[in-house]
Amino acid sequence: MVAKHILSGACLAFMVSCLGWAPSTAQSKKQLAAEIAAIMADYQAVGAAVAVVKDNKVVYSKSFGWKDTAARERLEPGDIFRIASISKSFTATGIMQLVEAGKLSLDDDVGELIGFPVRNPNFPDSVITLEMVLSHRSSISDENGYFTLDVFNPDKDPNWAKAYNDYAPGADYQYCNLNFNLAGAILEKYSGERLDHYVRRHILQPLSLYGGYNVDDLDSTRFVTLYAYNGNTKGFTASPAAYRSRAEALEDYQMGYSTPVFSPTGGMKMSAEDLARYMIMHMNYGEANGVRILSQASSRSMQRVRSPESGYGMALRTLDYLIPGKKLVGHEGIAYGLYSAMYFQPEEHFGIVVITNGCRTGFSHGDVINDFLFAMYDSVYRNLFR
Repeated sequence: MVAKHILSGACLAFMVSCLGWAPSTAQSKKQLAAEIAAIMADYQAVGAAVAVVKDNKVVYSKSFGWKDTAARERLEPGDIFRIASISKSFTATGIMQLVEAGKLSLDDDVGELIGFPVRNPNFPDSVITLEMVLSHRSSISDENGYFTLDVFNPDKDPNWAKAYNDYAPGADYQYCNLNFNLAGAILEKYSGERLDHYVRRHILQPLSLYGGYNVDDLDSTRFVTLYAYNGNTKGFTASPAAYRSRAEALEDYQMGYSTPVFSPTGGMKMSAEDLARYMIMHMNYGEANGVRILSQASSRSMQRVRSPESGYGMALRTLDYLIPGKKLVGHEGIAYGLYSAMYFQPEEHFGIVVITNGCRTGFSHGDVINDFLFAMYDSVYRNLFR
């Protein structure tokens, strides 16, 4: 009996070695906390939240630093951030649900869907499809801004043509926030539900997650103050606009058009731990905790790379440098001083969420993941997975 137990222990050790992961010890977590403190000091980070998943469970969740410096409030795991462009994946998930329901097709002409011409004036005969919009290959740009659909509506803005690039739809990639504010409006129009309500009912509630696009529906005491870094002399400045109420804008709200007031492209508010639980769903190709909200085919389609140079699929991208030797899938966000990243490895079933509400950093590793996030991912992976 003893020999049998020793053999099984050896087998377990061999399996762990092959997988490159072992349950983290108190010592490894202590070392991780010490390294995170050093990284935060190096980059003058105000606060940071880290949530780690392995095999469909959150195996580590911890917050560091300040939630609000003026109030001297420490950051806690349940506190809520405006997660910025990771929000795009919620919009795309909703669109794919409607595709599965037969209400939309990825080949649909988005101009016909939204109700005004969406045509690059340099290529007037080229259809801009829903798939192009979700993969940033639409040739639409943010040149005119993206806070309203008026900026490229020919009936609303005489300069609408400036909102397009000089390459044909589908021919090239450019990251564009207007793409996802348009997608959010289409989601709203063809679901018959306001964006914030749709996402809550069809994504958040089924997965038992707390968050949303509408700040007035959330507990404001949990909002993490975001701090924009303004250089050596001015330092960090609070960004209250990150959680601005949309109540006044809702008074004249037009379903399927006014949607950008919720920022489908960047307006989701959620804790790092709940974001990690959402990440599990994408890691499992549409299912988490026995609840499937997206078919495996739809989920794989979101992750399939359309633009090799960027690694972008549909609101999810694949990176091979964040953790050397590992292809990670996910998204990042930057807004109001916040930096966020949600990346997972679908075959090895691990993922890491890191969010800071403000830091001083650069982008020596590319224009997607900054130096602070890169250092944090490296530390988490080394201490918890190697």
